[in-house]
Amino acid sequence: MGTITNGRTVRPFEVASAPGLHWRKASRTDLDPILKDCVIVAAAPDAEGHPHPHVPDGTRMIALSDDKDPGGPVLFFTRPEFTKFVEGAKSGEFDDLLATPDEMRAAATVAA
Repeated sequence: MGTITNGRTVRPFEVASAPGLHWRKASRTDLDPILKDCVIVAAAPDAEGHPHPHVPDGTRMIALSDDKDPGGPVLFFTRPEFTKFVEGAKSGEFDDLLATPDEMRAAATVAA
């Protein structure tokens, strides 16, 4: 059985297409009760038989999913791909995609 944590609380959690992973979500989200409101990330098994020729067997992988849909898709990225994305996010490259204060208030209302 997999788990999910926000850094404060750990709960059992399973994503159907990637069972047994230990998922993490942002510490700014709550788990008690688990609010389904976040992108989740997990260390995934190493690549084996990946269809892309630039992902050889043994490449360490990262899984991304949406905790609102545990039966939904999981995207797998190499650790260098994930690192480049996080570096871009930290440098503000995606700030134009962030929710506005009004959108954040509306999301909090829906979750309550």
